[in-house]
Amino acid sequence: MSYLPVIVGFGGISPAGRASFHHGYRRLILDKLDTDSRQETVIGLATLMGLASFEDGSYLNDAGERVSEAELAAAVESSVLDNTLVRRIHPDWFDVHAQTFNRPANIKGDNDLLTFQLRKRQLPAQLPENWQVKELDGGQVEVSVHGQCSLIFPDTREAQVQSAGMLPTGFKPGTLYQSRNHPRGLQMAVYAASDALSSVGIDYAEIMSHLAPDQIAVFASNSIGQLDDLGFGGLTKFPALGKRTTSKQMPLGYAQMPADFINAYLLGNVGTTGGALGACATFLYNLKSGVDAIRSGACKLAMIGGSDAPVTPEIIEGFRAMGALAEDRQLAALDGLDQLSEEHYRLACRPFGDNCGFTIGESSQFLVLMSDDLALDIGADIHGCVPDVYVHADGHKKSISAPGVGNYMTLGKSASLIRSMLGDDSLRQRSYVHAHGTSTPQNRVTESHVINEIARAFDIQDWTVSAVKAFIGHSQGTAGGDQIMAALGQWRYGIVPGLTTTSAIADDVHQSHLNLPLQHLDLGTAAMDSVLVNAKGFGGNNATACILSPQVTESLLAKRHGDKALTGWQQRRESTRAKAAEYDQLATRGLARPVYLYDHQVLTGEDLTISDHQIKLPGYSNPISLDLENPYKDMC
Repeated sequence: MSYLPVIVGFGGISPAGRASFHHGYRRLILDKLDTDSRQETVIGLATLMGLASFEDGSYLNDAGERVSEAELAAAVESSVLDNTLVRRIHPDWFDVHAQTFNRPANIKGDNDLLTFQLRKRQLPAQLPENWQVKELDGGQVEVSVHGQCSLIFPDTREAQVQSAGMLPTGFKPGTLYQSRNHPRGLQMAVYAASDALSSVGIDYAEIMSHLAPDQIAVFASNSIGQLDDLGFGGLTKFPALGKRTTSKQMPLGYAQMPADFINAYLLGNVGTTGGALGACATFLYNLKSGVDAIRSGACKLAMIGGSDAPVTPEIIEGFRAMGALAEDRQLAALDGLDQLSEEHYRLACRPFGDNCGFTIGESSQFLVLMSDDLALDIGADIHGCVPDVYVHADGHKKSISAPGVGNYMTLGKSASLIRSMLGDDSLRQRSYVHAHGTSTPQNRVTESHVINEIARAFDIQDWTVSAVKAFIGHSQGTAGGDQIMAALGQWRYGIVPGLTTTSAIADDVHQSHLNLPLQHLDLGTAAMDSVLVNAKGFGGNNATACILSPQVTESLLAKRHGDKALTGWQQRRESTRAKAAEYDQLATRGLARPVYLYDHQVLTGEDLTISDHQIKLPGYSNPISLDLENPYKDMC
């Protein structure tokens, strides 16, 4: 028997805000929400962004004045909308008008005295011996040189790419816990994983009382590591800038660090751990690891996550040099503009429309998976299930960045699994696709062909396709997590996010069997049984995850466990939901803090009680069994 991996918690942080309880999803469809939900979403973002606070039973605006919820929402909504989702890069990240670069110059005095002037900030960190410097007014210096030298001068220029999907402006995850010079991606991971764990509504200690310590797994990573100044970014550039390399930049730059942090500072996990890397498919690779571990019984609880923070000048320039990003001049040309306004930057990412490149984004997302039997036993809330994730490479390639054939297999297998589990009618009438949808001219053609051909093969006439990158950009390895969060929101609010950033589908998009909505689709919460979450990654990394709705999941559980077991679970679930709602309220008010257990119950080998049958760990209710069954009985 294969255990069914069910989703019992989810959380994170993206340009749309906090993921738990669908807050980030609600920002995507804000105009479709009822008044109360819209107000709550705006207020939750306001407290996240430092525009409001909660104290002694009421909200305070940024001036410290007590205001009603309605007054607060009305006052901050414009600022909240302007400082979330894809937008022009804010100075909190870097100054797009003064992007630093190095300009080479050969200075030749030829034994005669050569004198020239520079801006003081252009001086090298270490002056050559044959330089004499005199300070002038206005920030200038006069340099006198005898002989000759070749130098690199720091200079600035206007950034060619000025749009990105950034976390809500003002949100600083490192201020919420003792971040100790953690790179931004790891700060985000601590917040996101804590958000997901708290959303479960059951104390982690209570969950662990039902499990052995080795029945937990964490699979999390990112696609390119931590490349800001506190990680690999600083490690590689600080020596050239004359800055000191720190002891933390090397270890904290590794791409598997999101998993390591969750193990060490949130869960105290001694079970399975790992971090798969697969470019844009990274989150789904980690999800596959968790699904496989739960299905096989190797673990009962798995945290799946990703955390990418690539909104840095260096990463943006790297992707720009590849021709992958939407540059300002290209966006202006698309719309026949001389200059882009703030509103135009919001429309930079246009999946399946007339586009010119993707928009970089940052995000951290985590899922909490349980085996179906554990979830029922402890009364966990169930938000859906993940029966499988399929991964395929592209085969032989002319170029490592060129598209290939692997995605046809991942999407085809996913469609086949849904058909075999739920039937032809469910696949054809009640499934849809969350596309990778990067907003590049190449992706709009190749991915639309993949989806269209699979739809044709399975006789699907109008397969609905959504693409969340239109709103929050491309968060690299975490992109699959962004897509899943949007899919879970549809089953709560009934709305599939449309491709609202483009006015028309491009002529070269394959769509004979597809429905590519340019507006949000209000279908109702029971309209879709399943969603196929697709990743079509650089280098031939393809993955598609099958996610089934909470209603379908309950139906599957009833068939396996019976109505009596489900009734008992539903009764236990009431207290779970109540506790989860308490956390949601605290987080909305800006009062919740991440779980961060530094130097907490650290164990050494001397603390363990070891026999030939088990290992007992202090602080854990149950031991780890060493009575392992021989998996090769027929050979031994």
